[in-house]
Amino acid sequence: MFGFFDSQEKKMRDNAGNWLELAAKVWNYRRDRLSGKEADELTRRSQELRRLLKERADAGRLKLGIESLEGVLRRAGGAIYPKTSLVENVEFFLVAAIVILGIRTYFVQPFKIPTNSMWPSYYGMTAENLPPGSAAPNPVARAFRFIAYGARRHTVVAPRDGEVYVQLVNLGGRPTLASTVKSGRSWLVFPAQFKVYTLYVGNEPATVQVPFDFNGFDEVVFSTFFPSHEALEAQIQRAAQANDLEVVHQRSDESTNEEFEAVRVPLGRTVRAGQPIVRFDLLTGDQLFVDRVSYNFVRPSVGQGFVFRTDNIPEIVRRYGSQFFIKRLIGVPGDRIEIKEPMIYRNGAAITGSQAFDLNARRISPYRGYFNAIHENPSFSQLFAGDTITVPENSYLALGDNSRDSFDGRYWGYVPAKDVVGRPLFIYYPFTRRWGSAR
Repeated sequence: MFGFFDSQEKKMRDNAGNWLELAAKVWNYRRDRLSGKEADELTRRSQELRRLLKERADAGRLKLGIESLEGVLRRAGGAIYPKTSLVENVEFFLVAAIVILGIRTYFVQPFKIPTNSMWPSYYGMTAENLPPGSAAPNPVARAFRFIAYGARRHTVVAPRDGEVYVQLVNLGGRPTLASTVKSGRSWLVFPAQFKVYTLYVGNEPATVQVPFDFNGFDEVVFSTFFPSHEALEAQIQRAAQANDLEVVHQRSDESTNEEFEAVRVPLGRTVRAGQPIVRFDLLTGDQLFVDRVSYNFVRPSVGQGFVFRTDNIPEIVRRYGSQFFIKRLIGVPGDRIEIKEPMIYRNGAAITGSQAFDLNARRISPYRGYFNAIHENPSFSQLFAGDTITVPENSYLALGDNSRDSFDGRYWGYVPAKDVVGRPLFIYYPFTRRWGSAR
């Protein structure tokens, strides 16, 4: 580290030692392929340089000894010396890859929060709405926001003049924009899935593609056109009374022929060709380091952030495939768990171990409390109102902090102990006020 301050003699002695190590490597790897003359010369030049080191010769004599040894190595070193820059670079990146994979596998793993099931403790991808006609960040600000927050601009442009229509599902409950799943590549390299949303101006489509795990596009569209969800529902009712709702069929996935029914709804607003219909910046989710070491020595504690593989949780695999999930640990083997909205009870008492438990229990904004399961799948769902469950052996129960919008242990059951990965350590990106130690 402080070699800059070493004397010339000290630097030359260190250099000579490095050359002797290289000569020993060539001898060990190639002595059976060296001619008698090459072997004798390599041995003699190495002994001479070793003698100069022992005699503490000055820098000039050491330099001559190194140059003599280097000439022999150049003739006898084969693939070991001299190396081409290509070989050196390949070796460097190979060693670096092995080190990185080792650290990732056994010590610390980077992890990206995709959804907002743990909001506001951890943020998934979020949208910052920039309604048409309002001020938007200029190019310099956009560049800064991309570097600091991973912000990417998405704009849906009107293909013609006319009224805007959307296709909605679940009109009997909470209206949701219909989307189609599309396979593609992230950063032009990595296989990924996306959701494609289509808005219409008259009969002309205008599409936008977003990451599969992003669930905020509905809110962008609805907040652009309506001051509240009540106003949206009133527009749907007006369209229904005017017989202006049309049932359509939309593909659920571009790779299949499966379709579902949606309802085409006018939004009561017209646009001009070339104008933005909606515009927003998509901000990346929190990216953090996960400690993979601790749980090899200590048992996970209730209240900790909890990262696990989903390979052996059938309902998650069915919907999303094998992934890594992050939730908060609610119960360990033998715990009795009940939800009495807005609180969780563990073994008959209000749960403790995390600030998120207290904030949810008191519904301190933006925390909204914990909720019982609201839809039933007999194979997986649990914790309906009045239910008390007991966490089985070799299993854990994990729920999201954003309980109303979290797909968690209420709907897919328990985490097998063998699939536990670790606990979050540090949010390293984006550079927001959340940067720092994970909660």
